[in-house]
This record gives sequence, structure tokens and C-alpha cells, in this order.
Amino acid sequence: MTTRGTHTSPWSAVLCDLDNVIRFYDQTHVNALERRAGLTEGTTAGIAFAPEVDGPLVLGRITTDQWVESIARALESHVSPSQARELGTAFVHVPFHADAVVVALLRQARKHVPLVLVTNATLDLERDLESLGLTDLADHVVSSARVGLAKPDRAIYELAAERAGVATDRCLFVDDRLENVAAAIDLGMTGVHYRGPEDLEAALAPVLGLVAEPAPGKEPAKRR
Repeated sequence: MTTRGTHTSPWSAVLCDLDNVIRFYDQTHVNALERRAGLTEGTTAGIAFAPEVDGPLVLGRITTDQWVESIARALESHVSPSQARELGTAFVHVPFHADAVVVALLRQARKHVPLVLVTNATLDLERDLESLGLTDLADHVVSSARVGLAKPDRAIYELAAERAGVATDRCLFVDDRLENVAAAIDLGMTGVHYRGPEDLEAALAPVLGLVAEPAPGKEPAKRR
């Protein structure tokens, strides 16, 4: 049983995205391969995250190895088959790291309210969290690949709130994608569009008992 602190908070749970909030990727090698192949940097990412390529992955219908195959097939209209496979493999296996400042803020928040990770992820998420040393970061992890639901589907937000044990209008939701934040706000959650650790620190100030004013234009958004 987890005992929470006694700070008065406007929220009863924090729901937080993983990628580009907690976890960040190093695309240096992929960018070099793209330049060598005569491609614009970001071409591989654009193909990899196209709905028809990425969609089955985040819903747990294909593995990361199968994702590599899908990326490579799509890239073959731009480069040779060997280059396409090299790019697909490199993209799927880029190194990543966790933002220590964000992790520290979330660990502090979890002392006061439940923390749930809500992420459009692959079937490798558990292994990835272990490699980052974050298996104990959250009370619950709602992975799209495990539950068969992906943001911005409202059902995944409702499931996350249920896992936290609180009503949706008592949740703070943090994500780097505006469409995901908008979907949370439509459910009555308080939404934070994450652009840097200062956004998270300002949003969590009431939870952590801090005296902090959000920077202009960065206030958490609430449903009106």
C-alpha cells in the first residue's frame, strides 16, 4: 500500500506520456545514414510513423522486427533494398535516455498522488523501462501495445484514470503532442502540452507544495 503526502492538490493523479517527455532518442546515426543515402534528414521517421506503418505496432499487432520490415519496404522507393534495411534497423534501434530532471519531478509527485504512464508504445516497453532503470517510476503503466488502445482514443485515458483510481476530472495529463492533450481536456482532465521540464515543474507545483508561477502562455489547460 502506498502512502501519499498531505499537500492540498487540485488533482488526484498524474497521467504522463513517456516518449519526448521522459524518454528521448539520439538520431545522430540515422541522420548520417540518411545523408549518405541522399535523403533529407527525417525521411525515415516520416515513413516509420505513418499511420499505416506505425499503427499496427502501437496496437501490439506487430513486433519491432516486423516494424523494421515495414519501414524498409516503404523506403525501397527511395533507396536500395540494402540501404532501406540498414536505415530501418538503425531507426528502430536508436539509443535513448531518460531526462533526469523529469524523472526526479515525477518521483516527487508520486509521493503525493498516483502516477500512471500512458504511452503509445511497442511490445518492448517493459524491456525498455528496465534498461532505463524506470520499472519502479510509476504506479501503473498503460501501454497501447498491451491494452490495444492508442492515444488519442478516449478509452485509453479512461482506462488510465481507472488504474489510478480517480475520476477523469481529477487527473493532470502531460504529453508532448497537442492532439493527445486536447483529447484529455475533452474528458475533463487538466492538460499540459509538454515542451520542456519547466512546463512539468510549473504544472506540478501545487502537487509538490512549491511556490511557482507558470511562464506566460504555458498555464495548464482546463476544460471550460
